[in-house]
Amino acid sequence: MKDSAVLLIDCPDRRGLVAQVSTLLYEWGANILHADQHQDHELGLFFMRVEWALDGPASDPSAATFDLDGFREAFASLAAGLNMHWKLNSSAERPRVALFCSQYLHCMADLLHRWRTGELVCEIPVIVSNHREVENLAGFYGIPFEYVPVTVARRAEAEARHLELLAAKGIDLVVLARYMQILSPAFVDRYPEAVINVHHSFLPAFTGAKPYHAAHARGVKLIGATSHYVTEVLDDGPIIEQDVARISHRDQVEDLVERGRDLERIVLSRAVRWHLNHRILCYGNKTVVFD
Repeated sequence: MKDSAVLLIDCPDRRGLVAQVSTLLYEWGANILHADQHQDHELGLFFMRVEWALDGPASDPSAATFDLDGFREAFASLAAGLNMHWKLNSSAERPRVALFCSQYLHCMADLLHRWRTGELVCEIPVIVSNHREVENLAGFYGIPFEYVPVTVARRAEAEARHLELLAAKGIDLVVLARYMQILSPAFVDRYPEAVINVHHSFLPAFTGAKPYHAAHARGVKLIGATSHYVTEVLDDGPIIEQDVARISHRDQVEDLVERGRDLERIVLSRAVRWHLNHRILCYGNKTVVFD
């Protein structure tokens, strides 16, 4: 796969934005691989994702590689005049991801398998848990494991240890793969739009610790799972992905839990992959997820 660059943009909408961005890329010799945009007409906002090759075209192996640093400087000047928020990333830069979990291992096992097979392009320098059930799985994949017990009395101490570990490992993204502890606002502030959680419910319905029990008690006909960015408000961050499964009056809580595990795996892996591929833009409490 060719090395590529991805530019994410959000700004006030106006005429000519696509033309100005594409013209600058053309002037710098970019071979665009994919481009997509979205307008929120109600709020007057514009969103764009552009991906282009950093290597020369296959038809001309002698062509120079794309000058990403030079383009970054040129684009900064354009963006300032258009009041753009923007991010520019290269596929050569592999994000460093920390995986957190508690006792349920299905999401963790799924993410590690997808990482090993190359579906999730990142580095995973640490797995953290408040239980030891995941230690053998971490060892199988050759990833350092950190056991950090959490109690009510020592919650602040445990979180300080978490932040110390994340800083030492140079972590870019934290993934809560069924980590059953609430993060403090201070933790979330350290990693804005960089903590992804999976919740075993079709949010905003059935927040909290036992949504399958609540769904069964309510007699719903659909259950779901939601992956979202974590904010200081529990289960209220910008939603990245959701999926559902149909159930019936015959299903008991145990059936809902079993069927829900597959949904949890799917929505979390998609959210993590899209984040790593720079396909998500947040605004307000919503996301734009580019195809």
